[in-house]
Amino acid sequence: MPGLRIHEFSDALAHHFHDINAEWINAMFKLEATDREVLENPRAKIVDPGGVILFVEAHGLGIVGTCALQKTGERSFELTKMGVRESARGLKAGEFLLEAMIARAMQLEAEPLYLLSNAKCAAAIHLYEKLGFEHDAGIMADYGARYARCDVAMRYRAPAN
Repeated sequence: MPGLRIHEFSDALAHHFHDINAEWINAMFKLEATDREVLENPRAKIVDPGGVILFVEAHGLGIVGTCALQKTGERSFELTKMGVRESARGLKAGEFLLEAMIARAMQLEAEPLYLLSNAKCAAAIHLYEKLGFEHDAGIMADYGARYARCDVAMRYRAPAN
């Protein structure tokens, strides 16, 4: 996408991970203890245990979005804490970021790659579906209890070549 760039996690960018996610979570829900723990300690909770945090920068706007892959098992990864600032809505920054994160998950041979969400996040769920995530009762049963607000669980299905 023109004018968009992906950045890897660095401690200098960690405040964006916190601020972007706290903004959307507080706007739609209530920050849970598990949210605060991850947002306040992204290196310790996500990066050091083998996960990934990426950021998307929009030309002229700076860092506008972020997303994480949190390692939850030998090869299982949860796509989590994906947010895009309101100032960047319409620039396809979320789609650009999600495509980059799926590519990274495939490099890590993630199985399963899954996400937990809430039906209130309709635009995000539509984007996840567009890029290959499918609703999955097994993921809900295995992982859904982590968040009180979780009522949607999805698993990535790589497109058949």
